Amino acid sequence: MIIKLLNKTKNAGGNIMKFIDLRSDTVTLPTPEMREAMYKAEVGDDVYGEDPTVNKLEEMAANIMGKEAALFVTSGTQGNQIAVMAHTQPGDEIILEERCHIITYEVGGIARLAGVQAKTIFGKYGFMAPEDIEAAIREENIHYPRTSLICVENTHNRAGGTVMPLDLLKRTQEVGQKYGIPIHMDGARIFNAATYLNVDVKEIAKYADSVMFCLSKGLCAPVGSMLVGTKKFIEKARKLRKMLGGGLRQAGFLAACGIVALEKMTKRLHEDHINARILAEGLSEIPGIKLDLGTVQTNIVICDISGLKMTGNELAESLHKYNIKINGSKNTIVRFVTHHGINKEDILYTIDVIKKIALR
Repeated sequence: MIIKLLNKTKNAGGNIMKFIDLRSDTVTLPTPEMREAMYKAEVGDDVYGEDPTVNKLEEMAANIMGKEAALFVTSGTQGNQIAVMAHTQPGDEIILEERCHIITYEVGGIARLAGVQAKTIFGKYGFMAPEDIEAAIREENIHYPRTSLICVENTHNRAGGTVMPLDLLKRTQEVGQKYGIPIHMDGARIFNAATYLNVDVKEIAKYADSVMFCLSKGLCAPVGSMLVGTKKFIEKARKLRKMLGGGLRQAGFLAACGIVALEKMTKRLHEDHINARILAEGLSEIPGIKLDLGTVQTNIVICDISGLKMTGNELAESLHKYNIKINGSKNTIVRFVTHHGINKEDILYTIDVIKKIALR
């Protein structure tokens, strides 16, 4: 089986073809339709509000999420940081799940840029219990910082692409409303969440005051994310974006890809979920690999390879020899991400290769 599939990674001339890249859904390439849209895009100076393609994308994003306004930002990290800055004041405290992206992968930006401190809570499958959130909210006291924001992540990356249940979102929103604290959702992969729940994405976004979602994760756009909320919030966010160097000029070339992403690529994410499930079930049958199939809800698979007696970095190095890319780690936790560039045959080949590595 493995020899047959290995041969399929070579073209007719015997040259090795492209890698099977399972590192992230950020490695997707713009589709031909996106490239054509970039070429034909009508552009202007977006800092002056004169780029018609950016304006169209922002209006589309706001409508899709059921919000008043939207802002095109360069990345998910920039969108999250702007949101924290817009909702808070320096010296405040914000509540987040302890493994969330804002805490783990955004270079301490909330401290450096917003000047706020984090109150972190462990969440089962990445989601904080509303009663834990309520218990973490500061009372009025001369010694305490003000609790000014609650952040949630949906889907939750480090928990395995898990989806926050709607009833839990609703209860979290109710806690925020009770204390007058806004909710910001890092919805980088919110369309994956909507696909899993089989609901309109508005049904998820309505439980947050602001939402950031990515166009370049799984939706194939080369650059960019969207931040949505009220008109007043987005006006403030636009100024903060400029301060952070995110005021783009003729950005319509990039926004054109985002329009295609929202119109077309959000409708195919179930394919990635199916491939992730096939991968997870295949890996779970390999001796030495442990994973919780209950967390495999979208396009992310996280497993523990401690039984293989190797680190994630060592597995990554071994897989690279077979034209498979994953992000390694110094420990035994490994993540795989499916996306538009991965098909079922790639998944079966990957499972077969890992079986060979496990048995050697």
